[in-house]
Amino acid sequence: MSKGNHEPEGNSGASVELLKPLDAAISRLAETNAIEGVSPVFEVIDAATPLMFSPEGLEALYERVAAIESAGFFRGSDWDSPQTLVPSLAARTVRHGEPTATLVESLSQIRLLAVAKGDYTHASISAEHAHRFLAQVLAMNLDLVVSDLQESDRLRPNQLGYAVQNLYHYLLQHLGYENLLEHLVAEVWRILEQRPVQVGGVKHMVTQIAVCLEKPDALGGEVSDDAVQLINAVFSPTEGCREDPGLDVYAERLAEMDDATLLQEAIAFAQAMHSTGLVSAYMAVFIRYLRDRWNALIPTALGLSYTGADAFHCYPALIHRLIDEALFPETSQCAYGLAMMLERGILYAPPVAPSLWRQIRLPLCDAAADKIVAVFGSRRPPECFLLADVLNVLGCPLGIGQGNYPTCQSTRALSMWAYNMPAELLRMLAWAARDDEIVMRFEGNSISSRELGAGLASEPPVDVDAVSLLTVPHLDRIYFEMGRRSVGRGEDPHKWVNAEFHGDTVGHGFRIAVDVFTGGLKDFEGFIRDFYAAYHPFYNGNIPVINPQPAGIAVTDSATRFLGWHAITIQRLALDTDKTMRVYFFNPNNDSGQNWGQGIVTSTHGHSERYGEASLPVAEFVSRLYVFHYDPLEKGDPSDIPTDEVNRAMELAKASWASGR
Repeated sequence: MSKGNHEPEGNSGASVELLKPLDAAISRLAETNAIEGVSPVFEVIDAATPLMFSPEGLEALYERVAAIESAGFFRGSDWDSPQTLVPSLAARTVRHGEPTATLVESLSQIRLLAVAKGDYTHASISAEHAHRFLAQVLAMNLDLVVSDLQESDRLRPNQLGYAVQNLYHYLLQHLGYENLLEHLVAEVWRILEQRPVQVGGVKHMVTQIAVCLEKPDALGGEVSDDAVQLINAVFSPTEGCREDPGLDVYAERLAEMDDATLLQEAIAFAQAMHSTGLVSAYMAVFIRYLRDRWNALIPTALGLSYTGADAFHCYPALIHRLIDEALFPETSQCAYGLAMMLERGILYAPPVAPSLWRQIRLPLCDAAADKIVAVFGSRRPPECFLLADVLNVLGCPLGIGQGNYPTCQSTRALSMWAYNMPAELLRMLAWAARDDEIVMRFEGNSISSRELGAGLASEPPVDVDAVSLLTVPHLDRIYFEMGRRSVGRGEDPHKWVNAEFHGDTVGHGFRIAVDVFTGGLKDFEGFIRDFYAAYHPFYNGNIPVINPQPAGIAVTDSATRFLGWHAITIQRLALDTDKTMRVYFFNPNNDSGQNWGQGIVTSTHGHSERYGEASLPVAEFVSRLYVFHYDPLEKGDPSDIPTDEVNRAMELAKASWASGR
């Protein structure tokens, strides 16, 4: 790394003169926090800033990660919970944020590098999670490591652009990628295999990869077919837009195409969309053009099967209106949501079509409109962005993510409703969007979100879809109010809250592995036997999971350290292609691919998973389970469960999160 390219004049490495003020500032911060609980972080920021401009300075900061963290530098801020940080937001903050936010984010990324390399252990984030976070942030800012700074970077105050560029060269050097481009392409595909609703960050990574293809030597390795497929899906999915000519030029070309050429365009769009889960802005132009010329070709462009095409032809007026109101280049991804919604066949449920008509005509209150504009911009009306994400959520109910907030229960509820009770979801959304209020009943009494204080989502969520943006703050407040009303009953509040909050499809049976007062295990063997008897097809009379059920897991990292409790949904149990019985579940934490230690790695593809599902063999899943609901009237005999299967699940649990309980 040459000083001329990445280090402004006047910074000559981590000299003693620069390190003394930093160490003194960290010590004063620790002392002040110990006494007052208040973090005067600016003194540390001022002392750390000069060190950002050289590799030696960054190395000195790296060596002080533990001291900076223990001094309380991140305390009281979003960075204090690194497991909730969102890569796309971090990439923007470090590049375009206010100077203070940029420097705090930079120090946080140095901290995550130490976690990823195993040189620092953080209580709430695993090495694998940190590694993936940094890989995605790198992918979104690849131009910093392969080309000269852009004008906007060079003109940042106090030469911050150079500091950030130096940081990313440092991250790239220490993450240990022999072929960064290949690794980042694989990371994009890993995310896309889960079909997330929010793909803005993924598209940004693909854009950066495309820019870097002009300089592949800077990253090492050959350009793979996988990379080309991603880039083509976003920028040039058909022959008519092969060289990415621009939307206006493409619209002119469409007017000159004959029917045979339009058919080939439709087939190519469908193939690109379904093979990647990404939709090009050109597809929105194409489908809107077909609305005036050839409506009958739209099902082909959407790649619909007989099931989806039949739904399309049963509700043509509704589908055409949804396209007219929601599908634009800025919201092109909803073409995939629309296609998958039709494939699911949910329009045949009587309440769904009328609910969508209500949504199309729904006026937004000022608070809802302002939230959408603040997050999605004003290039289209807020009603358009909301309707587009309604299609995305209904099409990919297991692709909903909680963003950067610890609201897994509310996100789980949205997913369950979108999957199983779409009209209920649309009713909740109508209330939140039109009235800025959601009202739910708890044990016969109404609870209004308007009358409650803030829950965990005290501010609007970041990096979520518009449906979550409007509903989660309301749902979060109601969920915690239900919990408050359930305290003092001698059992875990989830026993009452989950059934009331998620709906009547939740099983009335309830099992928890942990004593709510002592935190110790409680009849753990019986807990495991009851799960098998209620859910495993071999022991429950071969009854499948009728309705997805809420459950709770004890999350661990690859070293089996306990990270916390987390809400999930049990979707189904089934044999995979290897004839192994697996639990397929939904995890709302934005990324279901995780390493929980002891060789337990959640799978998101390759074991018969449907889009958005994670899966594990039953014993491995149960070893991390701590609470579940079930139907007590459809349960087998717990004594029929093989003892060796029960013992294996118990041993895995007691050697990880349940150790000492």
